[in-house]
Amino acid sequence: MHRVQTFLKSVAFTIIFAAIFLLPDKSFSQEDPDPNSPVPIFVSIEGEARALAFRPNKTRRYSVEIPPQTAFAPDSKAVLLVANIELMKGEDASAFRVYARDQKGRTYRFQVLDLQSTDKTGVYALTIRLRDEIGYWPQPEPNADLLMFITWRGLASNPLKFGYGAAGGSFAIEKSLKPMPLSDALRLRGLTSEQKSEVPAISGPVENDYIGYRFAGDRIRFLEQAAFGPTVALDQRIRRIGIRTWLAEQFEAPYPSAGNPYPDIPLKSTNSDDVTLGCGMFATNTPEYRNCIRTHYSMYPVQNWFFREAFYGDAQLRHRVAWALSQIWVVSGVDTQQSSWMLAYYKVLANNAFGNYRTLMKEMTLNPAMGNYLDMARSTKNNPNENYPREILQLFTIGLFELNQDGTLKRDANGNPIPTYDQNKINNFTKVFTGFSFCNVGCPNSAPGIVNYKDPMLLTNTNNHDLTSKTLFNYPGAPNSVIPACSGCTGSAITTYANNSLDQTLDNIFYHPNVGPFVSKLLIQHLVTSDPTPAYVGRVAAVFNNNGFGVRGDMKAVIRAILLDPEARGDVKNDPSYGKLREPVQLLTNLFRHIGVKGANLTGQSDGVVNGLTSSMSQNAFNSPTVFNYFPPDNVIPGTALLGPEFALMTTGTAIARANFVNTMVFSQIGVSETTPFGTSLDFSELQSIAAADTSSNMLLDTLNVRMMHGTMSPEMRSSILTAVNSIASSNPLQRAKQAVYLVATSSQFQVQR
Repeated sequence: MHRVQTFLKSVAFTIIFAAIFLLPDKSFSQEDPDPNSPVPIFVSIEGEARALAFRPNKTRRYSVEIPPQTAFAPDSKAVLLVANIELMKGEDASAFRVYARDQKGRTYRFQVLDLQSTDKTGVYALTIRLRDEIGYWPQPEPNADLLMFITWRGLASNPLKFGYGAAGGSFAIEKSLKPMPLSDALRLRGLTSEQKSEVPAISGPVENDYIGYRFAGDRIRFLEQAAFGPTVALDQRIRRIGIRTWLAEQFEAPYPSAGNPYPDIPLKSTNSDDVTLGCGMFATNTPEYRNCIRTHYSMYPVQNWFFREAFYGDAQLRHRVAWALSQIWVVSGVDTQQSSWMLAYYKVLANNAFGNYRTLMKEMTLNPAMGNYLDMARSTKNNPNENYPREILQLFTIGLFELNQDGTLKRDANGNPIPTYDQNKINNFTKVFTGFSFCNVGCPNSAPGIVNYKDPMLLTNTNNHDLTSKTLFNYPGAPNSVIPACSGCTGSAITTYANNSLDQTLDNIFYHPNVGPFVSKLLIQHLVTSDPTPAYVGRVAAVFNNNGFGVRGDMKAVIRAILLDPEARGDVKNDPSYGKLREPVQLLTNLFRHIGVKGANLTGQSDGVVNGLTSSMSQNAFNSPTVFNYFPPDNVIPGTALLGPEFALMTTGTAIARANFVNTMVFSQIGVSETTPFGTSLDFSELQSIAAADTSSNMLLDTLNVRMMHGTMSPEMRSSILTAVNSIASSNPLQRAKQAVYLVATSSQFQVQR
């Protein structure tokens, strides 16, 4: 066990700190090419690589002339100076984070309390409390220097020493320290990019080489966030029309793609061996029987359709958002017997990906697969089941604790989180969801001998619905806090009461102040970054609450806000807490779309039968192990202060499986068989031509640097890969191209979508 923990910590540390300590010096010194995102500067004492810091005062008015301190007591407050930033209206301390690393290599995040302007234009005073707010490690040991840096909008400042209890000690990475005295920080205001590069303290070796065009890195990043990965053609299109126009196109794009329609899979008997409505008409273990079972009683056809759409579909954004929603509103093939059931569920997600969240809530509540998975279809007034009522609150809408609009926890007078509900509240919500079940008679897809998992559930037996009063949430402005009893109701009056109660309850949940920040943070985590700042969450939650035209829950507006936020955009992101480990599905699709995916032996298109590759990495598409998804949204990476949900999938076994997956697809292929009718392979023809045209391999690495690394490949990484690639004879450019892709794709720097 100790060896496993040590390995996992080393993997996490390698991935997390690669962006800071392995990137070229320009990661701290060069401004982001996007003029709206200047790199924050952590101001140092003149002539030292030590933070210029002092005690806070009661007036919160700060002069940069105050004598600095070299050390601060644990749990005390300190004021740091940050420069070279341009704040948006309303942007405050919640947009910043302060990290510290001790001399044992442990990382902490100190609480940011306040942000104030100083008597110098463009220089801000950032007040922090010297106490780790994550709590993975014990508090830092006092009486030694910490290595500290500030992050903002996915960008990290220069690192400086900071005395914690006392100054002293040394760091193995001390060469990364970059003094930035106030005199140089003040010189930055009003300078052009070229002029800034001449400031000695921050210039370093600047490489204004974005391989032919500006903002290439941000476009690639955008296509990893808004699609299942970039392609050369899609990158070139966005270069021509811009991100906003592409988003507008995507909101109207037909889905699914014309060449990949939804599979038309009829409902079958719940008994797979039924001789008329199951697969019993075929002899067991014959190809016909196996095909019938695969097609109807497994997730095989849904998975294959899903991956084909990810590889080749034009409506990438809807497909990407629907996949994210499927990991929030989870239904699993573990308990969903038939592919047709899962497909009907997924259509609800896709149809509402650009709609309104309130509509999604209603349609998902009445979806038969969800009704089966979380037992609402079997909940009656005499045998109520609380699974769905509990999960729609805990996982799909509001969460366990009351939130501020920026997603941070509200706390009581003792500093404890405030629960959003208790068991009594669950009992009341449970009453509302009783009596609804499958429409097996009179609906478009009803038929004898099958259970109707395609049409929405409805109140099938009025005797099964609870008619007593229900006490719901009573927050300020809450609609329908109490649903009165339906005394004396019979027949159609019960149906009307049940349907109205359901709508009133969903409104009561939907308008809860938690929904905006809770849902916004989950979507940000799935699309952009695992550990968004409260400022980012707050900006998106504000759009969820009001799209600018008084509409709440407008998914188009929310998605646009997520993807266009300054914390999402920018050519270089070097904040170690920024980004997300590529979950296995996206690791696969990103690599395939970067290189080009075809059928076996580069013939035609892939059949999409690739789920076995992601399964080995602990993400079996549409077969989540629990309702909590493949990974929890609050997972903290072992040995760090970083929130990293996807890292819950990173084990000794899956770390090896990720490398094996790349090895399989780069150096081999998925051949044709009974279950893989067309197979899958990667098309290296373009990269092979590039490798053949330049025997130094520099052009090949330049290309991969732009396509796969956002232009951030460190000199050390480049040198290592170049040596390995050039060890292969130049007469074999295909093998050179494959070797280069393998080494980039298995690197810690690529494993994180940053």
